[in-house]
Amino acid sequence: MENSHVSALSAKHAGLDARIKAETSRPLPDAILVASLKKQKLRLKEEIRGPN
Repeated sequence: MENSHVSALSAKHAGLDARIKAETSRPLPDAILVASLKKQKLRLKEEIRGPN
């Protein structure tokens, strides 16, 4: 996979991680939003790893 593509995916992954941390630190976090963000983060992680 192209290095710039992996870098872009890694940046998106880090952004999702920051959004998850921000949401979970709120007094009443939105559980559905957190679950959705975690699924997106997992998909990106799998894409970064590539086929095994």
